[in-house]
Amino acid sequence: MNPFFIIFIGMPAIEIFLLIKVGGQIGALNTVVLIFLTAIIGIYFAKQQGIQTLRSGMMNMYRNKFPINEMISGASIAVAALLLILPGFFTDTIGFLLLIPFTRKILLKLTLKNEHKAKGEDQNKTIDGEIVDQKKDEL
Repeated sequence: MNPFFIIFIGMPAIEIFLLIKVGGQIGALNTVVLIFLTAIIGIYFAKQQGIQTLRSGMMNMYRNKFPINEMISGASIAVAALLLILPGFFTDTIGFLLLIPFTRKILLKLTLKNEHKAKGEDQNKTIDGEIVDQKKDEL
C-alpha cells in the first residue's frame, strides 16, 4: 500500500475516530485539555531525551567514535516531538513510544530490518558487462 495514502488519509481518520470516542467518554473540554497536556509532557521528555542523546554523541566524538546510534536516536526523538505536537491520541502514542529508549530501539530495528530486506533484493542482481578499448586517432 502506498505510504502517502496511509499518512494523509489513514492517520487523520484514525485520529478523528479516537477523538470522537474519547470525547464521548470524558467530554469535549477534558479531551482538549488532555491533548494539550500530552503535548506539553511529550515536549518536555523529548527535550530531556534530546539533551541526553546529544551528550552521549559528544562523548563518542571525544573518543573518536562515529555517533551513528546517537544520530538515529536524535532523528527519532525529533520525529517523536513532531508527533507529540500534532493533536491526536494515535500520534501521541507513537511519539511516546519513540521517546522511550527501549521501544525506540525495537522500532528502529524493525524499520532497519525491513530496509535491509528491500536493499538485499537489489544487491543480488548482477549486471555483466564488457570493457571495450577504443583507440583514438593520434595526431
